[in-house]
Amino acid sequence: MTRADRPRTERRPTAPDGVVVVDKPAGWTSHDVVAKMRWLAGTRKVGHAGTLDPMATGVLVVGIGRATRLLTYIVGADKEYTATIRLGVSTTTDDAEGETLAVTDASDVTAEALAAGVAALTGDIQQVPSAVSAIKVDGQRAYARVRAGEEVELAARPVTVSRFEIRDVRPADRAVDVDVTVVVSSGTYVRALARDLGAGLGVGGHLTALRRTRVGGYGLDVARTLDELAEVGPDVSIDVVSLADSARATFPVRDLTAEESVALSHGQRLSAAGETTDGTVAAIAPDGRLVALVETRGGAVRPVLVFAPA
Repeated sequence: MTRADRPRTERRPTAPDGVVVVDKPAGWTSHDVVAKMRWLAGTRKVGHAGTLDPMATGVLVVGIGRATRLLTYIVGADKEYTATIRLGVSTTTDDAEGETLAVTDASDVTAEALAAGVAALTGDIQQVPSAVSAIKVDGQRAYARVRAGEEVELAARPVTVSRFEIRDVRPADRAVDVDVTVVVSSGTYVRALARDLGAGLGVGGHLTALRRTRVGGYGLDVARTLDELAEVGPDVSIDVVSLADSARATFPVRDLTAEESVALSHGQRLSAAGETTDGTVAAIAPDGRLVALVETRGGAVRPVLVFAPA
């Protein structure tokens, strides 16, 4: 029996507070990964930032212990993906897991038309999310309403596609497969980009492959598979990215004096003199600990989330 196959009843040492970047396998839900990580980390206090569909692979940022408090901020970071879009076939879910709605000959789509279609979906755009999504409609997930036979119409919302690059184009019978790299704001649906690219070209389209390569400052270079994480001995806790390093990967940093560290740890404000950074900042103590997340408001540096010593 391999370590990865050990019964879940075997107790493992509790991992320290921090972040683990998982390379999610295909076929697993994000919830499946969290359940596995709870066992690997020896604690139930585990969460993730940014859901990936079961067919998708790649970067899933998992927070353990007090690092779960950082996830709200990490989930809002921009994200990078590599993907394959099949032009000429539209589906009920805008990806390969749905049923085929229509098939259209896409073999005559020109390189110029494809480039124009991609350009139209780059920048600040209004995007209608896929109907089979986790967005709530009157308190119920849209995908649940669709699966119950309801017709769901979601409102368009602003998203930013800062990069939409064509890497390869390949014929697939009468369809066309387009490999792309995209960098998008939080809340953008890549399968909706596939749908809209195909619709704009008049041939339909859906997503056949999706791999997330980065979430904010976390890339595949620091990601580990679940099998790799399970290779540690039964009496050894898994390695994590510390709270401080997790914050450094997500926010600008303010280095504190010892006196400032004590003040912030008690929820007190600091002087904003000389502070030039807008938004949320990670406040780091002289010994390298993450003391708090702070924001400058009303002429003072105010703690918005304090990480008391463990």
